[in-house]
Amino acid sequence: MSDKPLEGIRVLTLEQFGAGPYGTMFLAELGAEVIKIEAPEGDPSRQVGPYRLGKDDSQYFQAWNLGKKSVTLDIKSEEGRRRFEALVKTADCVVNNLRGTQPAKLGIDYASLKSVKPSIVCLHISAYGRAGARADWPGYDFLMQAEAGLMELTGDPEGAPTRVGVSLIDSMSGLTGTVGLLACLLRAKTTGRGCDVETCLYDVAMHQLTYPGTWYLNEGVVSPRVPRSAHLSLAPVQTYPTRDGWIFIMCMTQKFWLSLVDAMGCKELANDPRFPDPNTRAANRAELDDALDPVFKTRTTDEWLAKFNGLLPAAPVYRLDQALDSDFARSTGMVTEVPHASRNPLRVIANPIRVDGKRLSQQACSPLGADNMKYLGK
Repeated sequence: MSDKPLEGIRVLTLEQFGAGPYGTMFLAELGAEVIKIEAPEGDPSRQVGPYRLGKDDSQYFQAWNLGKKSVTLDIKSEEGRRRFEALVKTADCVVNNLRGTQPAKLGIDYASLKSVKPSIVCLHISAYGRAGARADWPGYDFLMQAEAGLMELTGDPEGAPTRVGVSLIDSMSGLTGTVGLLACLLRAKTTGRGCDVETCLYDVAMHQLTYPGTWYLNEGVVSPRVPRSAHLSLAPVQTYPTRDGWIFIMCMTQKFWLSLVDAMGCKELANDPRFPDPNTRAANRAELDDALDPVFKTRTTDEWLAKFNGLLPAAPVYRLDQALDSDFARSTGMVTEVPHASRNPLRVIANPIRVDGKRLSQQACSPLGADNMKYLGK
């Protein structure tokens, strides 16, 4: 789509790998001019295989960096610093996802840049924050899932602690930082005063503990892992085996429970004293599974979905290929493609935001240093 909401906003970003790039990719796809400032050797994620796109590019890199421009600049050198500050004068914000102590050392925080442009907003996304005992520590998504207790909450009760299959804390941290950035940018546009705004992977991971965290803080209850990825306190909210795979059912309300037993031909369960409400059903989960499992196994997953047909929340449990190749994914436009010199077209996952009902247009990130002439004059 044209006339994107962030057109006219210029973002400078010093970033690598996941959290920062994910957040700034959203800014780019919403119309901001995102200039990725890279060391001469480039963002290390350009080299992540196994699926390369030429010398300094990869499918891994593009998944985090669609829509951005690329310049190569050594901001530690005198000439590089001069060129960087010249770009800052034209920008609205500067983003980084370096270790907490690095922005001040590199002169990319607000204290260092306010004399260059008083309205500049500086977003910092670090592992553990810009202050405190771990400010200089490196850190990545999976470490945060481990330390925040998320891995211990995930997986089968008899299995090892398990991380989420993708870098979810990176994505959440990028989006959290972007929310803070846009809020401060709105203020800067009104007052002319910029600022530092920051988040860190550890804080974002801890924030994802939501209600299990609140339960522990107030009641001292440590939530356990529950079989079949079940909800901790409501049932039936979990996976069930079908004739050819698995289905996930989410009867979060009594209305959906009544719809389920009606569609399954098990109306007698609606009046069973063991299953009167979601919380009691969760307390009697084993008996509920004994009642529902044999019925679910009489049909395939697709047959059950066709029978439920939106009457209650249900979804197939897909492998990655099934998810991306599904008719529904294709019909929603979540799988799309962008031109790329080494792989044309390059198939990508669409941005999940729609504006006025239309998906955001996308393009590949520029090759390493491809925009030097435009922005640096060299």
